[in-house]
Amino acid sequence: MYFRDFLTLTTSSFLNSRMRSFLTGLGIAIGIAAVILLTSIGEGLHQFVLAEFSEFGTNLITVQPGKTQTQGSNVGVIGSIRQLTLDDAEALRHLPYVENVNPGLMGNAELKANGKSRRTTVFGEGRNFSSAFTMKVQSGSFWTDEDNEQARALVVLGTKVRQELFSGQNPLGQYLRIGGQRYRVIGVMESKGQILGMDMDDAVFIPAARGMELFNRPGLMEINVSYRADVDAKTVTRIITERLKELHGREDFTTISQEQALEVLSSVLNVITFAVGALGGISLLVGAVGILTIMTMAVTERTAEIGLLRALGAREKQVLMLFLGEAIMLSALGGVLGLVIGIGVAQGLHLLIPALPVHTPWLYAALAELTAVTIGLAAGVAPAMRAARLDPVEALHAE
Repeated sequence: MYFRDFLTLTTSSFLNSRMRSFLTGLGIAIGIAAVILLTSIGEGLHQFVLAEFSEFGTNLITVQPGKTQTQGSNVGVIGSIRQLTLDDAEALRHLPYVENVNPGLMGNAELKANGKSRRTTVFGEGRNFSSAFTMKVQSGSFWTDEDNEQARALVVLGTKVRQELFSGQNPLGQYLRIGGQRYRVIGVMESKGQILGMDMDDAVFIPAARGMELFNRPGLMEINVSYRADVDAKTVTRIITERLKELHGREDFTTISQEQALEVLSSVLNVITFAVGALGGISLLVGAVGILTIMTMAVTERTAEIGLLRALGAREKQVLMLFLGEAIMLSALGGVLGLVIGIGVAQGLHLLIPALPVHTPWLYAALAELTAVTIGLAAGVAPAMRAARLDPVEALHAE
């Protein structure tokens, strides 16, 4: 049997029963579209969260008070046996491979300036904050080493705070009150937007030592260390751990590298993406039942045609391949239609709701199409084998 004849016979069933074939293929298409739509949203969320997590910078190691492995949970926010201090942060500055060290804490306080008041987030940070977290100062500057040591009342504003409290004015050199205390404005940050749900523009930044005094805290919430890009995170983590153990006498702190955090986060999001894809894949079973039904009906309706083919010399294998080809072609076309629908709906949602992260993972698209073809093959095996085993003489007598 020539390939041209094989193709003609394979497509003849579609052309003779267009509506039935379309509805059967539509079952596969809906399943594929559901898989693509769900995985597009899942993968988009995946990339969005990872990008947000990386907005603070790269090559970071965070040190938090409290030993999570022995105490069961991180007690950095509510206290530990020994707090992290500014002296700890200063000791880490002199370690090999370390580029920036930023002691940090945060709280909430009321701001007052020019007869206006606003309650917002106050970050207590070190002098390396902008370098460690890739945050840039738009005008003015951050404090210096001397400023941090003396805990002077200096503040750098987020862009939104500047607009609300100093609209139309140059805030540099002016004063505002934070929690009832007077601070001098020395800088304004560039707009950063929201990162992991925190609006970095609706915030102010003061020296870490001043923040500890403002919030009446005995220690820091964390120390962030940025290191050279050509050095392994495990090496730097080991050096930090050894130095702090020397200072504290024991390991009463927790180190978390950004690399570790991203790996854990990525694995969790991958599982979520796979899970939503699997849920969408359940609908493909409906399409498989449809293909099984239409192929079984096709064998019954074309019994005489099968008998004629066998009488003209077609072998069982050729008849088997003919019906399997029909099933695969039907499911493949349905899969392509599903890909078009799924990608189109996903992109349409993104256009209607720009904040909705959508990204079509082409690996999942290829796997979805491969799954559609596999389903067509599996669903068509039984009817194809039945057609191939028909007795030619009896098949010719069928009407």
